[in-house]
Amino acid sequence: MGLPLGGGGFVSKGWLAGGFRMRKGCLLLLALLLVCTGGLLPAEVQAAPGVSTSAESAALIDVTSGRLLFSVQGDKPMRIASLTKIMTAIVAIEHGKLSDMAKVGKNAFGTEGSSIYLRLDEEMSLKDLLYGLMLRSGNDAAMTIAEHVGGSVEGFAFLMNEKARMIGMTNSSFKNPSGLDAEGHYSTANDMARLTAYALKNPVFQEIVKTKVKKVPNPNESWDYSWVNKNKMLSLYEGADGVKTGYTKLAKRCLVSSATRGGQQLAAVTLNDPNDWIDHARLLDYGFKHYPLVPFIRSGEPVLGTDLAAGGSFSYPAEEAERSRFTRQLVMNDAGSTAYRLGEAGHLQFLLDGKPIGSVPLYAKDSPRLHLNDRSSFSLTEMEMLNEARAREWLYILQALSRVLFTGQVK
Repeated sequence: MGLPLGGGGFVSKGWLAGGFRMRKGCLLLLALLLVCTGGLLPAEVQAAPGVSTSAESAALIDVTSGRLLFSVQGDKPMRIASLTKIMTAIVAIEHGKLSDMAKVGKNAFGTEGSSIYLRLDEEMSLKDLLYGLMLRSGNDAAMTIAEHVGGSVEGFAFLMNEKARMIGMTNSSFKNPSGLDAEGHYSTANDMARLTAYALKNPVFQEIVKTKVKKVPNPNESWDYSWVNKNKMLSLYEGADGVKTGYTKLAKRCLVSSATRGGQQLAAVTLNDPNDWIDHARLLDYGFKHYPLVPFIRSGEPVLGTDLAAGGSFSYPAEEAERSRFTRQLVMNDAGSTAYRLGEAGHLQFLLDGKPIGSVPLYAKDSPRLHLNDRSSFSLTEMEMLNEARAREWLYILQALSRVLFTGQVK
């Protein structure tokens, strides 16, 4: 009787016994036999391999879901140089009025580092300043934006840190809008990935960071400003659509890039990386290859076993090895709830290894709400960020009201 091999062949007991007396040669023969029969072995799904970079810290994120696909020392606090301006831009977009004219003050005119060469008392629209900020990394633009939107650098830094907390950036602290090295000014690759995924959902931010060349009226000369984006990834990588370069002597080379292929957008972050252009192409390739979006349900699709249909589509980035670990769960709304009275019967929740990753609302198959322009999908990360942001905003308002009521002061 023989002993079975994984590939379906057999090896006799006598042969194996003799093999133990001639250990070296027989082990080699056995190895060769296993290689030869390897083609008969059932194919196993392998986990995605790693990817190497020259960065001290790196992260890769799927923008829509907020899922971190790759991270190396991603929670290590580090200097981030002009990657800071991603936060500056999104805070200015959300808190400022793009058509407002902002005046260049002494602080902005005298700031060090990269510049778009604004003149003292020159006025420029907030939107144009944002192009100078993100394409040319103008520190003078950053200071002008901060003083206009926040009233002062300190006031704007407060807004930056509040936004960081709302987004869930737990290892970040901002002291200025430019990213010039300062004590207590730092972030991490993971936090910057989260920030970028958040910012890229804003259409104004998205339009600015994918622009290769921008012309802006120049009040001082007969010719317009013409700004060429410093982000070479926009030309080097197919589908690239952002985001920001950064460098100081202490932070070294820093880069955040994004790209969209096949309806999926990824963002990569590297801190202190001498080979960032090459590494970002490698990171983005890795993400698109090993973590493509897997569609779970489409808007209007009936849910089996019910008279309900999905009120949105849901897709999630997943490597092949984990696709069997996804499950779904039907969660019904209470008949007395406001959501139920408005027609939402419940939601279909999706889980990975038993942990929720997102959901879609459920409506009756004949509900008119199925034909509304609802969000195509929403992930758990997005819902948590939105709920936390709302909670913090209300907490801040309540604290401010308490100070006025009990002390008569606003701080």
